[in-house]
Amino acid sequence: MSTTSNTYCATLGISPPRIEEAKSSRDANYYSLLIIALLERGSPMTLEEAAARFAGAGVTSNADEALAALKRCKPARAPIYRDGDSYALDPHDEEVDFWLFRLDLRPARSAPLQAVPSASAPLPSTAQPLTVAALDEAWREGVPNSWSAQRVAVAVLDAHQSPMSSDDVIAFVSARSRWSPLRPESAQFWRSGAIVVREDGVWELDRPHEVVRSAREAVRNRVSDIRRWAATRPDTVAMEAHRQRIERERIAHARELAAMRRVLVHAFPATRPRAVALVDVGAREVTTFLDDEITPALQRLSEYDIIGAVNVRALLRELGVDYGKRRLAELGPPQKTIQLNRRARTLTITTALLIQGSCGISRPLGDERTMRQYLRSDAHTKLRRRLEADARSLYALYQYGRLHGCVRLRWGFLDEMLPAPWVHRNESTLYHLLKEAHERQLTLEVVVGRAPGWADPWARASRAFVATDAWHSPPCWSTSRATRLLGLTCSWRDCWTGPERTSEGPSAFWSWRDPASGGDGRPRGRSGARCHERAGAPSGHPCRPGPDR
Repeated sequence: MSTTSNTYCATLGISPPRIEEAKSSRDANYYSLLIIALLERGSPMTLEEAAARFAGAGVTSNADEALAALKRCKPARAPIYRDGDSYALDPHDEEVDFWLFRLDLRPARSAPLQAVPSASAPLPSTAQPLTVAALDEAWREGVPNSWSAQRVAVAVLDAHQSPMSSDDVIAFVSARSRWSPLRPESAQFWRSGAIVVREDGVWELDRPHEVVRSAREAVRNRVSDIRRWAATRPDTVAMEAHRQRIERERIAHARELAAMRRVLVHAFPATRPRAVALVDVGAREVTTFLDDEITPALQRLSEYDIIGAVNVRALLRELGVDYGKRRLAELGPPQKTIQLNRRARTLTITTALLIQGSCGISRPLGDERTMRQYLRSDAHTKLRRRLEADARSLYALYQYGRLHGCVRLRWGFLDEMLPAPWVHRNESTLYHLLKEAHERQLTLEVVVGRAPGWADPWARASRAFVATDAWHSPPCWSTSRATRLLGLTCSWRDCWTGPERTSEGPSAFWSWRDPASGGDGRPRGRSGARCHERAGAPSGHPCRPGPDR
């Protein structure tokens, strides 16, 4: 089959693979070979057809054995999905590319980095004072967290061989390590006498003290460890260049994804829909259609690049929509159930539970019986109102997943985070926004709590300062009421993306509008957090993170 007629391979831009070539890979299994079979065929296929192909390629001795193995491998998991009795492939899922690499069907994107030969210079002597070069080598990866503040200060004073002020010692360590146990008040806790604090506040080292020899031994051992580790590690400069290249590629891909037009579809009933709501994600507009209005309205879907819905493929099939090569966002639960206890009691996960736990909407979806009554009694106004409310709830869930990269399941004592299947791993999330704001020294406006109102999403916004702790952990935000570390259980909730969208800035998911280009000079963020300038600051001057007031 040619690439032009093979929709999967045409989307991926590869030649159709062969099972005979992939089966010899060490990572080949029945699930991965099913992916290869779908790529080879270029269209959905049943398990029976896949089993026959496996038997013909010599994977198994007969088709019955292959069919039994395919049923056991849980084939209906990403990037494979079940469509009736057939199984199809989502070529836009990043797992497809991952499996192509594991099965040696595409080369690595970068050459393996070579290890750096270890230094042959002699180790520092414990009988001689330390040198600045020895400390630079010992602290190449930072000051060990097992070192005390006194040992760090002793090493610095021994290397300089002269008294130093506390500020100079701290500055010397801070220039070489992101973390340091030294503080200006550290000297008042030292009782060994190795460091004498003079009346003018200068620190002076007592060289004959046994603590000095212990510090020299620690530096010597650290240098030995650094050299031994370096013999098995690639060049740090090459690793940093490699990391920066990957980050540039991620940001470029995130901008491409952010520029795509997105629409959410909600229909009732699920089979033979008579009412449809379309949510334009970028414009934040909800439009409802009933009966004869549906068919002309569905032609608008061709304008969008990403279509999202609950059971999106089945719904589009019911509506008679050919989505072609468009990306589909499945808003249904990423898994069906979750185990509650050791007695194997399980909880069925529904979309309503995820909306309640993530966005705090108490009544996320309308009652099916009531909506059917609206249809029978021709109460179109009530039906449209309920359908719009349901569509906004799905929009809230969709934007919460885009912001956090996951959705929240809360039921009784249960509080779990589940990955949002509609979020690509290269898309920018709240973590990237916090990191960017911290690097550019900008404050954020955040909406905390349940999902805000549709008319004015920023009505409950509050100012937040982005900072890191002494160990430079992931960024955290600080308001006048609380300080919370960014984690998967963080309760940031707002599911709104501003209507204005530009291509400037670090990512198209949030815009950094330039006053010179006609903007108002206030950088705005996306979905639940936006960058903000301090009141009274000059136009275009970024706000610095301030203290927690």
